[in-house]
Amino acid sequence: MTTNTVSGSQRLGSLADPVDEAAVGYAPRPRTDGDGLRQVARLSEEAGLDHVAFGDHVSFHVGAGSDGLLSAASLLALSERLAANTCVYLLPLRHPVLVARQLADIALLAPGRFTFGVGIGGEDPHELEVCGVDPKSRGRRMDDCMRIVRQLLGGEPVDHDSEFFRLERAQIAPAPTQPIPMVVGGRSDAAVSRAGRLGDGWIGVWVSAGRYAQAVAQMREAAAGSGRAEPRWRNGLNVWCGVGRDATEARSYVAPAMEAFYRLPYESFERWSPAGPPEQLAGFLIPYVEAGCSIFNLILNGASPEAEIEAAGEIRRLMRTAVA
Repeated sequence: MTTNTVSGSQRLGSLADPVDEAAVGYAPRPRTDGDGLRQVARLSEEAGLDHVAFGDHVSFHVGAGSDGLLSAASLLALSERLAANTCVYLLPLRHPVLVARQLADIALLAPGRFTFGVGIGGEDPHELEVCGVDPKSRGRRMDDCMRIVRQLLGGEPVDHDSEFFRLERAQIAPAPTQPIPMVVGGRSDAAVSRAGRLGDGWIGVWVSAGRYAQAVAQMREAAAGSGRAEPRWRNGLNVWCGVGRDATEARSYVAPAMEAFYRLPYESFERWSPAGPPEQLAGFLIPYVEAGCSIFNLILNGASPEAEIEAAGEIRRLMRTAVA
């Protein structure tokens, strides 16, 4: 596990295209209730965070989960400043016309404050099956969904006839006045390629900074290979962290949380899931800024939500000071 700390002069050689400022956000626990979400919004604003990030599962391991779009919309209604994102929304489990309607409504509620992170799922194949999706088809279905959603958010009627969907003059109005960025999560080469061909960026998880930079380069190559004009890339990182006075205390929070959620030992994730005080976590994250990451979704585990969000604000401050 990293023992990095932050100094004001810490910079690595450029691995990709470093960003001037990175947005740092807190990812609350799934199924946070109304009082809890109001607290998250208030504390995140007070801590100076840029956004709040929401995971998404329909029926993960014996039915657990929460709807990422509903959670994000709730947060955006509670705050006039904070942005929100999904990290990541399991798009292939839904019908794209219905998703486009939800996104258009979110855009009306909070123009320019939402980033749509999407993924194919698969950690629990039964989740796809109970939604009527063949796990083997989820990649192709994802491509279809992304194309349809993007077309529908343009506001014009859409005709589409493919393996999964047949649409005739489908339309969503009013269209968003500001485009909603769509970023693709996933560790595989297929996910990175999809981000370049169809997305506005890539969201990594459980990946080193060196691999992150390679993935960003691969994404841009895929964009060029498909003849796309490069968008303003929005690349993110989902990172589980333990925060405490020292690494031992911090590990005592993050290890059981990850083991309960993924049903795997923490050691399987430890090298990508740091545990320690805020300065150690900031030191772990700075190389990813150098690698081209501009959005950090901190899945923090600490003594309390108050402690976690306070730590997220301190991590943000330390990172911005260090890369200035």
